[in-house]
Amino acid sequence: MGKLAGKNILITGGNSGIGLATAQEFDREGARVAICGLNEKTLHEAHATLGSGSLAMRTDVSSLADLDDMFDSVKREFVHLDGILVNAGYSEFLPFEDVTEQSFDKVISVNFKGAYFTIQKALPLLRQGASVVITSSVGARKGWPKTSTVSSCKAAVSHLARILSSELVDRGIRVNTISPGPTDTAMFGRYAGDEQGDAVKDVLSTNNPSKRMADPVEIAKLAVYLASDDSAYVVGSDFLIDGGVTAISGVGA
Repeated sequence: MGKLAGKNILITGGNSGIGLATAQEFDREGARVAICGLNEKTLHEAHATLGSGSLAMRTDVSSLADLDDMFDSVKREFVHLDGILVNAGYSEFLPFEDVTEQSFDKVISVNFKGAYFTIQKALPLLRQGASVVITSSVGARKGWPKTSTVSSCKAAVSHLARILSSELVDRGIRVNTISPGPTDTAMFGRYAGDEQGDAVKDVLSTNNPSKRMADPVEIAKLAVYLASDDSAYVVGSDFLIDGGVTAISGVGA
């Protein structure tokens, strides 16, 4: 019996990166998993790696109509949910003065609006004891250049988790966040050109006390704990998993 046996769990952005790794770990631990994403090709490929009872839905989390359709499908197939990983995200890395209204709106609508209404619309399906986990970021605590939109959103969802914890704890629903450090995902492909993305990854690895980036599976294993009954007393917490980049100063190294 796995740690998540008998649980129904939804993962937004479950078709790549941390979301996919977590979907696969949840599946291994016995959960019935539903995933959503925008890219139909990667969504189909991700679904093929999961168990026969899994569900995959093309969903734009910034669209409330899409969210309604997604939760209609989840209710029809799963009836209820025991947890959600609110993971869907979109990043653009631009100097502050280069951020346009269009890029600002897209990052905000996916990372904050999408997270906010995903949780709101999930509430009728969440059972007593359900776990809500939001993927935040170490960027919520670090002043990294070129992250003014995405890191601000991550700070917002980290605080949202505390507020929702106070509102939902009496329903037996707990809300927590995971704040990964630099993780080796396709996100770095959004830098202009593969070479620039690789250069950024090299810098992040070199300047991390652990001298590497995280593997998405390492983040997924923490998500398993937070989705399981092992963490039943964990409420309103933010879990840093960053190789020491927040706690350890580089000064004097």
